[in-house]
Amino acid sequence: MKNRFLPVFCWLVLSMFWSTPQMAQHINLRNNDEAISILHRLSMKYGLAEDMHLNLQPALRSETVVQARKLLENDSLQLDKRDIEDIQYIFDDNNEWLTYPGLAVTVAGKKYDGTMALESIQSPYYRKSKKPILGLFYKTPPNLFEVNKKDFFFRVNPMLNGQIGVGQGDNDSNLFLNQRGLEMKGGLDDRVFVYFNVLESQAAFPSFVDEFYDKFNSIPGAGSAKKYTSDIFNISDGYDFLTAQAYLGFNLTKHLGVQFGHGKHFIGNGYRSLLLSDFSNNYFFLKLNWRVWNFQLQNIFAELQSERLVGDRGFARKYMAAHTLSYNITPKLNVSFFESVIFSRNNQFELQYLNPLILYRTVELLIGSPDNVLIGFDARYNVAKNVQLYGQWIFDEFKFDELTANTGWWANKYGWQLGAKYVDVGGVSHLDFQVEWNQVRPYTYSHRDSAANYSHFKQSLAHPLGANFKELVTILNYKPSKRWTFNLRYIYMYGGEDPNRNTNWGSNINLPNVEREMDYGNEIGQGATYTTNLFSAVASYQVFHNAFIFARIFSRDKVSDLATKSSNNLFFSLGVRLNSPVFQMDF
Repeated sequence: MKNRFLPVFCWLVLSMFWSTPQMAQHINLRNNDEAISILHRLSMKYGLAEDMHLNLQPALRSETVVQARKLLENDSLQLDKRDIEDIQYIFDDNNEWLTYPGLAVTVAGKKYDGTMALESIQSPYYRKSKKPILGLFYKTPPNLFEVNKKDFFFRVNPMLNGQIGVGQGDNDSNLFLNQRGLEMKGGLDDRVFVYFNVLESQAAFPSFVDEFYDKFNSIPGAGSAKKYTSDIFNISDGYDFLTAQAYLGFNLTKHLGVQFGHGKHFIGNGYRSLLLSDFSNNYFFLKLNWRVWNFQLQNIFAELQSERLVGDRGFARKYMAAHTLSYNITPKLNVSFFESVIFSRNNQFELQYLNPLILYRTVELLIGSPDNVLIGFDARYNVAKNVQLYGQWIFDEFKFDELTANTGWWANKYGWQLGAKYVDVGGVSHLDFQVEWNQVRPYTYSHRDSAANYSHFKQSLAHPLGANFKELVTILNYKPSKRWTFNLRYIYMYGGEDPNRNTNWGSNINLPNVEREMDYGNEIGQGATYTTNLFSAVASYQVFHNAFIFARIFSRDKVSDLATKSSNNLFFSLGVRLNSPVFQMDF
């Protein structure tokens, strides 16, 4: 009998409608939301409550407002003007949570909570627009349309990301990005919460993104696409693709929340994640969040896409079960344990992996060890005010005696990350610097069964480079005013790739590792060795809330042992975006 993991949890979803309402609502921040970087800055400077786990992203909007209010209302803290502006941005962007149970405000000595609509009170943090359009639209700075009632709230916002530019280099013509979409979120009875966004996109990318598509048959972060041409913009080889996120959020108890739908996640404190990143396309998931004291246990059960099938059969399916136990030892120190398993069962879920507490390696042994289990660790420590160290370890497979013998055995598959952040460099407000080192040995994340590799739509679920690489990331970000932001980013990448489709030197995680080139002597950079230097400079101006105009210079120079794999790209572009992050191509 073929089973999917969704029916097993039907009772779980249904029971939410009879559960007691709780404070912790379940709508996430957007991926790469500005509020996430704000929270990281504030946690380094002032500390956040020990029950917030910034390494598990995306964070909840309600929780973000709670932490921002605690900081703002703490009289012992000396918040500077710019930090207060950041906190007000969080309030504006998440104003639906300002007066819900547990998030009450006090005005003129009287306490208000979620029993009264926001429109009927004057919250000190709830900002209204001076001149709403037609009296209906943009009543508050962040929302095109919003409704606030006693037991119901609703928000609708447009999404836009447009960019056009001129490229120079290998096979580059005009560059183009046109993304239009819609975002909706709402809540009912303090117990049911919904989120939805959809983006329709047409694009023409630099040649190295074209190479990525040719290799993996998918757009980075977006999955499959159709060809797109435009005489107006002189595009002859572009892409047309669609992305969407949608999920329901519920509360089973005060300490257990559930999300169910399509989206993606990120685990870690760095620019990259070697555990689980948001680089790949959205996927179907069921997520449980257990919150007790300073602990958070997160379970993710997901359905992923494997190889493309012939004809009208669509995509083959595979599955992931992952859990992360995060512990805030102090407000300065967090440690986490991560474990995941990827498996394929002829389009059915392995029910034994539904156990949210057991170690997956023990289940793997019980059922005959056919699957791909990874374990990892994540940590961060605020060594001083404004300075943070963080890091990760990922273990796919290793044998201790082979590891200590330093023989380069192929199955010693692991990677690590070490990074540091420094905010308000030299006492300059909002001048922030980050440096990060990542490296992953050959064949890590791969498996003897190509359907069980650590990927979705053939894109890595962790680092964009897959495996067999070393990388240095440096980021300088300066926000001299509320509206202006300048970002400089330099990334150095070193690794090895396959000279042709008939070899496997350990960089392409989609290839079965039983077809490896050798058992011993494996090292990072084997195969066709390459180095890539990537530089990006972005200047952006916020016209109004979450609406930006920006200019970008982007350079990518790759030198490979094989001349056919070397490339050089340089382009300058102008763009606008509304309620959308900058489309990154940092690989």
